[in-house]
Amino acid sequence: MKAAIVGIAGTALLPDEAGLFAAQPPAGIILFGRNISDASQLGGLIADLRRVLSAGAVLVVDQEGGRVVRLRPPHWRSHPPAAAIGACFAADRRAGLRAAWLSGALIGLECRAAGFDVVCAPVLDVCSPGAHDVIGDRAFAADPDSVARLGWAMAQGLLAAGIQPVMKHAPGHGRARVDSHLELPVVTETDLAADFSPFARNMALPWAMSAHILYTSLDPSRPATFSPAVIGGIVRGRMGFRGVLVSDDLAMQALSGSPGERAVAALAAGCDLALYCSGELTASAAVLAACPELGGAEAARFDAARGMVRARLRGLDPAALAAERERLLA
Repeated sequence: MKAAIVGIAGTALLPDEAGLFAAQPPAGIILFGRNISDASQLGGLIADLRRVLSAGAVLVVDQEGGRVVRLRPPHWRSHPPAAAIGACFAADRRAGLRAAWLSGALIGLECRAAGFDVVCAPVLDVCSPGAHDVIGDRAFAADPDSVARLGWAMAQGLLAAGIQPVMKHAPGHGRARVDSHLELPVVTETDLAADFSPFARNMALPWAMSAHILYTSLDPSRPATFSPAVIGGIVRGRMGFRGVLVSDDLAMQALSGSPGERAVAALAAGCDLALYCSGELTASAAVLAACPELGGAEAARFDAARGMVRARLRGLDPAALAAERERLLA
């Protein structure tokens, strides 16, 4: 398998996509709203993907709750944004932690039933005054301790449901004053301990996602995803993260260079996997061609992440869990 996760174009696997994945097998596929219409269609698409992907490849989805969801009503349950859970925690810590766990469990059960392995959540970015709302209510709180505790609880719910969680966006996206989908955010503050804290306290989780942020005090010229100083010195070093590190979407306009060049830069900085989400066939082919085979320590981390899944919730009634969460958040 290549050290990359890529997207596909639509609601069905195209022959050219199947051919590409057979010739250059990715480590995973990420699906978006453009790929999902209902449960029956998704089941067929995932079955087709499994037939062409390598046995160990993962299927990935963004399903945080709130604004960032790909499995949507009426076919799937609605989930609250992280900020609603943070508000519950501020009023009653025990209730907030339980609500975070329940959200992780409910999201995880739905995603696992649909056929996914990995969910890109929880968000561990600390909400910062004056920041762009690209994070906004996706963050649990402005207090690093609250973010760390609620993120851990949500991740445990996902793991219990049989899903590998991805904490994002390391080492912290909460100070960004522009949307990294559109341009490169520049953070000039030098005291970033509060931003780092939730990630450091959740370093035992299996996956993390990098941030497309230029932190001038850490690396004056390269965004975190492309920076060995940030990935090696902060995420792997100071934070102590030993799990799978996947880049944020390399197709975002915060970055420059061709698709292949971006993938090479992310892997050279210390990411284990290059993520390219556009679903555009030529770009995906360039990324897969540029990436090496997943091997060595990177492959070991990839395999270990699967072993952290607990899948303890079989037989539980999701409707009862959802009703409990609704009571807590009322």
